Amino acid sequence: MDPYSAEGELVTIHSQFHQGQYQEVLDFDASALAATNAVPARVLAHRARIALGQAEEVLAEVQGESAPELAAVAALAELRLGRADAAVAVAERLAASPDAAAIEAVQVLAGTVLQAAGKSDEALVLLSQHTGSLDATALIVQIHLQQNRTDLALKEVTAARRWAQDSTLINLAESWVGLRLGGDKYQQAFYVFEELAQAPSTSSVFSLVSQAVCELHLGRVEEAQAALEQALEKQPDNADALANLLVLHAVVGKDVSELTSSLQKSPPQHPLLVDLEEKSDLFDKAAAKYSAKVAAA
Repeated sequence: MDPYSAEGELVTIHSQFHQGQYQEVLDFDASALAATNAVPARVLAHRARIALGQAEEVLAEVQGESAPELAAVAALAELRLGRADAAVAVAERLAASPDAAAIEAVQVLAGTVLQAAGKSDEALVLLSQHTGSLDATALIVQIHLQQNRTDLALKEVTAARRWAQDSTLINLAESWVGLRLGGDKYQQAFYVFEELAQAPSTSSVFSLVSQAVCELHLGRVEEAQAALEQALEKQPDNADALANLLVLHAVVGKDVSELTSSLQKSPPQHPLLVDLEEKSDLFDKAAAKYSAKVAAA
């Protein structure tokens, strides 16, 4: 039986992780799990700790472990700590091993590391080996969206819907694609994120920020701000909440210097700041090609 299916032992902890309820993942009682599910549950717990900023502690725990899944966890922790070269070296070693590459956790975690390092083709080759993995499918969708191949992302979600049915993770992946497609898809994505964000049993910073992004696309600025403020009440230093509030303030013409300063303190540097810096440099280079000409009187 698939441990992540509706009847599987890990369906609850798996859904909690992908809903951003990381503390609930850590609080999950894994003592009664079948032996075959012990390592997958441990991997989810380690991923939750890494998401909560505990990568150093996770790395210390898994170093020296022989299981490929835990080596992949170590690679993810190295990546989170800013040591991309070390992370990629482990990910590529695992991807080159047929036995390791057949393991779902290796596919997903090593694939995440490779994609973060700009090795999209290698990541997709590894992920393509999955056999009905929700996590691998969701990561493939994210990679295609980062490649601006919305057509391929939509194709992946449509194919997965045939076997994943009403899985929370596939609903989320479909919503990510919807946000890229726009139009009436914004509202459809909003319904998915709002349901998660507003239910006490599923609400998290992740779902509140996702709801806010939908609200912004729908032109509902006040509602978006309310959702982001809720998210920051839960986690005042959450980088994604700060980044989206910064965007909201820029849209309505508010000063963003304080939010920018707060976001700069969040390790690693947020993609929004990286993107702004790159565009600023490109503008400066373009402007340098032109010099002001003063016409003689």
